Amino acid sequence: MTLRNRWLTCFLVLLLGGCMAPPREAVLARTPARTPDLTLDPARSRIWLLGEVHDNAGQHALRLRALDDLLARGERPALLMEQLDRERQPEIDRLVAEARASGRPQDAAARIAALDGPNSGWDWTFYRPYLERALQHDLPLVAVNVSRENARRVIREGLAATGFDAAVPEPLLAEQARLIEASHCGMVDATLARRMAAAQLARDQAMAAEVTRAAGPAQDRAVVLLAGNGHVRRDLGVPRWLGPSLASQAVVVGLVERGGERGGERGGEGEDDDPSGHAGIAPYDLRIETARQPREDPCAGMRGGSAPG
Repeated sequence: MTLRNRWLTCFLVLLLGGCMAPPREAVLARTPARTPDLTLDPARSRIWLLGEVHDNAGQHALRLRALDDLLARGERPALLMEQLDRERQPEIDRLVAEARASGRPQDAAARIAALDGPNSGWDWTFYRPYLERALQHDLPLVAVNVSRENARRVIREGLAATGFDAAVPEPLLAEQARLIEASHCGMVDATLARRMAAAQLARDQAMAAEVTRAAGPAQDRAVVLLAGNGHVRRDLGVPRWLGPSLASQAVVVGLVERGGERGGERGGEGEDDDPSGHAGIAPYDLRIETARQPREDPCAGMRGGSAPG
């Protein structure tokens, strides 16, 4: 494998995998910070887009409590998860059906998590409790992510050739590319960043399509999307690909880390440092700050090497 290909592989892992890079958070002045509290009030909205820093244990506990409270109200929302690839939906449905027949939701949750394979970028310790809630309470469990393989196809061939909407406003594409270039250890050039931005956009479009389907008129239930902060952003992410009616109904929640660095983590892991990129739209309707999760710097191993040529 050439040096350039090794670097490209690292970048694809950062973009397409789970939380492989630390979030670099900044204060977003247009969206006021809130104390750590989250209530999914169905009287406020039936559509909740819940962001996260993927490896932040406190944020997962906060969202899980909010989901439990919603279930205690008698709601049975559709649970949409970035951590599950759309291509796995038939297998997920089969495992859910088997779990309901056997009455062993914990076993099924482990088997659903294992569908991601041995090289998963996700820490399923954080996500199995959501699977268990879905199985215990008979919630629709919806896979919304574009698989790594298909995301790589988007990077190689583009959005239109892979069935996605290529009519992306240039400012939106440029901003996605800028964030990728800025956040990938200083090792991604502008050309590669634009190709990688297409994969980010494909994932946002796929998630928006599943939110639209789950919130359709025939579905009389709430919708909860669990995804990285970058995906739920109102100015850049999933809401940009929802119809105006659904976008206005949805509540977008950013769960961010206190005291982070500037420089917008991409790939869904963190948030941007520039809240004003699109007509002054605030990234989140509700911004909740939590303690920062201790973690190693994944860029440290790359420093000192050669940049891709």
